[in-house]
Amino acid sequence: MTQAMDSLGPLSVYVQAAEARSFTLAGQRLGISSSAVGKAVARLEERLGVKLLHRSTRSITLTPEGSMFLARCRQILAEMEAAELELSQTREKPTGLLRVSMPLVGMLMMPTLSAFMETWPDIELDIDFTDRVVDVIEEGFDAVIRTGDVSDSRLMTRTLGEVRFKLVGTPAYFERNGVPSCAEELTSHRCLLHRYPSTGKFEPWFSGDADGVSSDNLPRAAVSNAIEPLLEMTKSGLGIACLPDFSVNQYLESGQLISVLDDTVKHSATFRLLWPSSRFMSPKVRVFVDYLANSLFPATTR
Repeated sequence: MTQAMDSLGPLSVYVQAAEARSFTLAGQRLGISSSAVGKAVARLEERLGVKLLHRSTRSITLTPEGSMFLARCRQILAEMEAAELELSQTREKPTGLLRVSMPLVGMLMMPTLSAFMETWPDIELDIDFTDRVVDVIEEGFDAVIRTGDVSDSRLMTRTLGEVRFKLVGTPAYFERNGVPSCAEELTSHRCLLHRYPSTGKFEPWFSGDADGVSSDNLPRAAVSNAIEPLLEMTKSGLGIACLPDFSVNQYLESGQLISVLDDTVKHSATFRLLWPSSRFMSPKVRVFVDYLANSLFPATTR
């Protein structure tokens, strides 16, 4: 068998023969003889114990088994090609435009995103902040960061990490209004609530029973469809809010904010990265994902 045959392998030979419906045309495409194509297909049939092609003097046609096997071979060869391309590009320096869609809460990730830009200056970030469910493929995004479950079979996914929420306020606020010891005592506090822009519902502060208290019956000092204003109001001592941990950890460490009812607040969200399944994860996407995962979720097992 020729070197071309060895490098392409019997699956590639079969795919070419099945698609061309001709051993001669397949051989021309592969740079080998038609008899070599025929022998390769025959050996494959013998190994599998099934007839893949019907031969005649004029043409070849696929058997039902051959048609099923062709679809699987195409998938295998596409995965091999993507893997080889991905491996070859890992040696390249990540560069170019990176179009990313992120939820509005992602605005609180700006310090991390700024640090990413400093680390990878040759990557041009084009970020769309929205809670709208974008069509990743139709709108041409390289990657999308979302919370919740993923149901689109056209997309590949990787879990970045889990965000836990904390109920926080300033020391001065709690000194004036008291520190709540249970969820029921929140009914006497100034609560800063987040409303989902997509559904109009309030983001829950608790999962399950919390003394009959829910976000719907908390007293509202302010409501916002974005997290960033709630954080600023909380830091100004205007009330208490339930905010993602990555947005408040630095303020908790400095003592600017205090968290309360940690055993009661069980609300969490899983962040995932999505990208089109027809594409390999390019170097620029890979370093972006790794940077966010290591910076925002360093303690999360992925």
